[in-house]
Amino acid sequence: MFKRIFEITGQTAIVTGCSTGLGVQMAHALANQGCNIVAIARRIDKLEQVCKEISEQHGVETLPIRCDITDTQQVEETVRKAVERFGSVEILVNNAGTGAVAHAENITDEQFQSEFDIDLFGTFKFARAVANQAMIPANYGRIINISSMYGLVGNKVAGSAPYHAAKGGVINLTRALAAEWAIHGITVNAICPGYFYTPLTTETLNSDFFQQHAKETIPMERYGHEGELDTSIVFLASPNSSYVTGIALPVDGGYTCI
Repeated sequence: MFKRIFEITGQTAIVTGCSTGLGVQMAHALANQGCNIVAIARRIDKLEQVCKEISEQHGVETLPIRCDITDTQQVEETVRKAVERFGSVEILVNNAGTGAVAHAENITDEQFQSEFDIDLFGTFKFARAVANQAMIPANYGRIINISSMYGLVGNKVAGSAPYHAAKGGVINLTRALAAEWAIHGITVNAICPGYFYTPLTTETLNSDFFQQHAKETIPMERYGHEGELDTSIVFLASPNSSYVTGIALPVDGGYTCI
């Protein structure tokens, strides 16, 4: 009998930053495998539209919740609502993030603090809430933190020191949580995407400058397309990836290998 080794049908995933871009793509990837989706972001109108599309296309249940991930009380209440609705949360995708772009010498304290509050501290707050309310009691969980290839390396294209620092922090936070929570049956891993086409990046990535940049810096000489993160997210969310924890998986066309 054929065994679906990445079977997650009937499980529930919280996906933060799920109003646009990669968050939406990853939510669709999980829903395509039968996973119910709790979509988190600050724009409820966008969330409701995303959830409608996911339900119609994949036949799963969805729940849109407006949440500011920097607000501990909102995060805790969001997880409570998800558990109340679905009975469990097996998967957390910490995708919400921001990006301050400026030369390091011009970055303000406020920009640096905001980056850490959202990308790093927000990631921890959701992981802590889901672990406490759902995963540790169940002795099972899959936490997937979305870092960046820029959590692994620097860059000379666009100054973004706070983003690099926060995303690097996400990678080591991933290792720390993986080490602590392994005894609870929870795996914690990070995905480090490179540049991907989304509605917000397409025009920029198709510019002459960025097309040339891809040819010079990425072994595959192109940027990532929709769907090319799907296998990574489903793999790390799978019950059968139970011996994979604490990793930082680049999905970047080879950018960080040279």
